[in-house]
Amino acid sequence: MATRDRNAAAAAAPQLHHHNRGGVPALGKQKAVAAGRADAMNRRAPLGDIGNFVSVRATEGKPQEQVNRPVTRSFGAQLVKNAQANAAAVKIAPARPAPRLERKAPSKPPPPEHVIEISSDSDQSNRQSERSASSVRSRKKVINTLTSVLSARSKAACGITDKPREVIEDIDKLDANNELAVVDYIEDIYTFYKAAQHESRPCDYIEAQVEINSKMRAILADWIIEVHHKFELMPETLYLAMYIVDQYLSLQPVLRRELQLVGVSAMLIACKYEEIWAPEVNDFILISDSAYSREQILSMEKGILNRLEWNLTVPTSYMFLVRFIKAASSGIKTDKEMENMVFFFAELSLMQYGLVTHLPSMVAASAVYAARLTLKRAPLWTDTLKHHTGFRDSDLMECTKMLVSAHLTAPESKLRVVYKKYSSEQYGGVALRPPAEEICK
Repeated sequence: MATRDRNAAAAAAPQLHHHNRGGVPALGKQKAVAAGRADAMNRRAPLGDIGNFVSVRATEGKPQEQVNRPVTRSFGAQLVKNAQANAAAVKIAPARPAPRLERKAPSKPPPPEHVIEISSDSDQSNRQSERSASSVRSRKKVINTLTSVLSARSKAACGITDKPREVIEDIDKLDANNELAVVDYIEDIYTFYKAAQHESRPCDYIEAQVEINSKMRAILADWIIEVHHKFELMPETLYLAMYIVDQYLSLQPVLRRELQLVGVSAMLIACKYEEIWAPEVNDFILISDSAYSREQILSMEKGILNRLEWNLTVPTSYMFLVRFIKAASSGIKTDKEMENMVFFFAELSLMQYGLVTHLPSMVAASAVYAARLTLKRAPLWTDTLKHHTGFRDSDLMECTKMLVSAHLTAPESKLRVVYKKYSSEQYGGVALRPPAEEICK
């Protein structure tokens, strides 16, 4: 009987365990499971949030079942199989990969219909910004204040108009690499020349001379120009020699028979001052047809130097001619026609006694103005010339008329050295150009 009860209990135990699988386990089983969980929690403290609990997705219409059993190999395979079956039943679509982000080019505004688009995107964006800026400026209303209105009316009443800004060219830009042109100091040099030209100037001396008149002086100047051309001397020598003659005649009365001697000695002094290889005294004796002896020439040389107090460093018109020709050439490296025409009028000025008392810079500027007038250059007087010469065209009218008149009478004059010299091919035949008669009327 006891044996039959034990067998019945053994047979009922599996059934009891089977019925309690989804419900409340037996009391002895609960204690064992609780003890096992406590041991597992103590052993897996770092992974306390992870348990051997597996949540199985419930099928549709059924509550989710909590599984409280350890995951074995066979049980895990069954769970995976069930999950796949549920996914197939519900027809869950597989996860799509995230779309790839592509950088799009910035959209550009469409061009106007009447414009053909041939430029790049950057050009179009720049044009769009310029158009927007111009539209903003155009929308700004111009407000005329009472002060501006009154100022404009006052200027109009007084005949004052707003003049355009003067355009002055850089005439030294072509000589930037020429050390002999001293571009860094050239403006200071000519500022000094313009200040120094007022000192040691010849005066109106013809009235004080007893035996000499302006015609005799013109004859002497014509002869000195001829000698200078035959000896092929430097241009500086000619202008310095004429300055010495005029300055000495301003300080010392001279007899008629000694006038040529003054010219010979002045040439000798100028050659010693300017030339590298100066002519000797015998050369001047021969060129003057032995009219004076060596002793007379040297004695007059000493007398001239003492009377001038040995002051020979003066700005002549040639120094200004070089600068003003450069300003008149309008950036051209070599304008030979203009250069020859200017020197033609400059040498004509040496024979005009009426120009002795004028400043060398004014005579040089007048020669440039007369040359531009004869060559019909337009405009006759530029802002660049006004800046470098310091004269307006109206300031040069008197001297220019004298030079143009000398050009008119040169072909029929007895003193034709300058005319013949500049009628040759060597100087471009500039003396043969028609004179500017309109300025003399």
